[in-house]
Amino acid sequence: MAFTLAPLPYAYDALEPYIDITTMQIHHDKHHQAYVDNLNKAIAGTPHENKSLEELVAAAGSISPAVRNNGGGHWNHDFFWNSLKKPGNTDAINAPSGKLADAINEAFGSFDTFKEKFANAGMTRFGSGWAWLIAKDGKLEITSTPNQDNPLMDVAEVKGTPLLGVDVWEHAYYLKYQNKRADYLSSIWHVINWDAVAARF
Repeated sequence: MAFTLAPLPYAYDALEPYIDITTMQIHHDKHHQAYVDNLNKAIAGTPHENKSLEELVAAAGSISPAVRNNGGGHWNHDFFWNSLKKPGNTDAINAPSGKLADAINEAFGSFDTFKEKFANAGMTRFGSGWAWLIAKDGKLEITSTPNQDNPLMDVAEVKGTPLLGVDVWEHAYYLKYQNKRADYLSSIWHVINWDAVAARF
């Protein structure tokens, strides 16, 4: 059964001005679609055809690079789109609340310190990849992965349950922010869907 690309859970322009409409159109309709198409080609006629995306991702170390990279790309992007939402009517940064906020304060000292550490994970990821907030052994950690890997993979340097993932491939931000990855990582907080993150937590 072939994998398919779900529509975005909001309009292409919903994340303006922090993520522009053109980036969202290209990122979702071209980049994410390519991961889905290439994943379907890579699993066609193989024992992987009937496996779930989660099963493929979990076995990343024992599947072909094409399945690993495109399966990861599909899973990561689905997760990313659902981690974002339309910004509020003010310039205020979205912030977590409740038990998630308490856990972030306990793990990192404060929300501001968490944001700094998360941005650092994204900034220090060489080349392309992802920054993650994960739950591991009942605690929160920040990590990053290369390419389209994620913390669910058996090959991940730090394994855990993803709560928030931010794409730091250039295609996620280059049209608006050019080479200024730091500006993109600073702006992303305006559009984080903390309700979704809290539900995962």
